[in-house]
Amino acid sequence: MIHFKRTFFLPLLLSSCATQALETAPASPDRPWQPNVAANGELVPGKPGPHALAVPAGYTLPSNSQIHVRPPAPELAPQAGHAYSLPELIDIAQSANPETRRAWNLARDAALAVGITKSAYLPRLTATVVGGYNHSRNDGANPSVSNAGIAEDAINSGLSGLNSALGGVRNSRSGAGEIQTLGMEWLLFDFGKREAVIAATKQAQIATNVLFTAAHQKIIYGVTTAYYTHAAAQSRVVLLRKARDNARFVEAAAVAKLHQGQGTIVDVTQARQATAQTELRLVQAEGDEQNTALELLNAIGISPNTKLETVDISGRPLGLDDIRLTDAFVQQAVSRRPDVLAAYANAKAAKSRVRAAKSEFLPKIFMTGNVAYTTGRLALSSVPGVGSEAPPTLNLSSNAFSSLILGGITVPIFDGGTRAALLKQAQDQSDSADATLQQTVDSSVKQIVVAENALRTSLSAYTASAKLETAAMTSFEASSVAYRSGVGSMTQTSIAQNAYLDATLSHSDAYYAALIAAAGLAFGTGSLNQN
Repeated sequence: MIHFKRTFFLPLLLSSCATQALETAPASPDRPWQPNVAANGELVPGKPGPHALAVPAGYTLPSNSQIHVRPPAPELAPQAGHAYSLPELIDIAQSANPETRRAWNLARDAALAVGITKSAYLPRLTATVVGGYNHSRNDGANPSVSNAGIAEDAINSGLSGLNSALGGVRNSRSGAGEIQTLGMEWLLFDFGKREAVIAATKQAQIATNVLFTAAHQKIIYGVTTAYYTHAAAQSRVVLLRKARDNARFVEAAAVAKLHQGQGTIVDVTQARQATAQTELRLVQAEGDEQNTALELLNAIGISPNTKLETVDISGRPLGLDDIRLTDAFVQQAVSRRPDVLAAYANAKAAKSRVRAAKSEFLPKIFMTGNVAYTTGRLALSSVPGVGSEAPPTLNLSSNAFSSLILGGITVPIFDGGTRAALLKQAQDQSDSADATLQQTVDSSVKQIVVAENALRTSLSAYTASAKLETAAMTSFEASSVAYRSGVGSMTQTSIAQNAYLDATLSHSDAYYAALIAAAGLAFGTGSLNQN
């Protein structure tokens, strides 16, 4: 009864040990979690101990002193009179951005996967050394007397009586020793499964290498758009500073006319209002400039604390030639896009996996063997394998040296439908990969056409905004001269001033929008390079 109780309560004891882990979870859904914090602020497993670091109240987590903010990039240390161009920043991004390293590691892993699958053609050798102690005992009944011969009966007649008195024969055997084995397994023929697996892995490697190139193109595009966006923000600041100076000039003219008795306080108030509005827009533009600078640093992949200057690219001529996409150009552009090439490689890999699944229904020809050396009196006929991939060593002998070599064929007969299900899964995945490829191609065509439309629209808007800026400038200058001459009104001058400012900003925004659209078309057609 005592033994039963111990056996009964042992599972309960083990289950209570497992549920004790709940002590490290949040105690309540509406209460803050109390973490276990080390002296350096690092979160460690377990529940808080008596000497754990105090945690701030509420839902504020402690600061981990092991986590450091990156210092400014040394390669972008401020240099007197040096402003970085777009190619320079792209070159830095390709080496500093973490995305390129992750893509590179994935490409290396894919190459190693090909090598791993190729190793399936080679034999597998396993060396094992075991030592131990063996003890056995046999309790037997009295041996029966046979009619083998009168001489044997006479010899055993005395032992028979002794055995009857003792109640049977007891034999015991013990011994220690060591066994050293070298085993070999070699799959000779499998009707193309390994070949199909290697083909699938090679196509997966191609897809990974393509995505490595795609990661670089994405970084180039990200840095390019961030660079142009930051340049546009800088241009808006410059233009708004000029507009502020113009507003102050008009305000000074209104104050002067008031002092001369030719103006009114209303004119002065309107002029001051226009100046205040321009100053407000300037403050907002300066904030946007700082934000776009941070976005540029983030696109490069360096510390946000880095300070840098960029080259002024305003005023460069834009090609205004009409661009039209031909079917041949779209076909060429789609067929070189990284996402399309990766989807194509994945589709081919899926087809190879279908062939590998089909080969599971066919037999396999193999060879196996081992060489063993035994010392001592350890009586074993086999050594069990350790691990899921280690086979047992069979046909051991009590002699000092033994060897075995076998060849055979295995034929799968019944597995409960596992192979059929795996084949169906592979076929479904292949069909999905083909559908993904077609969807990627269609999406690529759409992106290219949209990018071309965006570029054409941006160039048209740039041309139209240039005309609008010229007209608005003429109107503002005329109204300013008229107001100072006493034939114009402050209202007309303010309206013309705001229209000129808006036209100037629109022309600048259209310029940088055209540059961004051109980069988008190059990215969409898969032709975006470093320069």
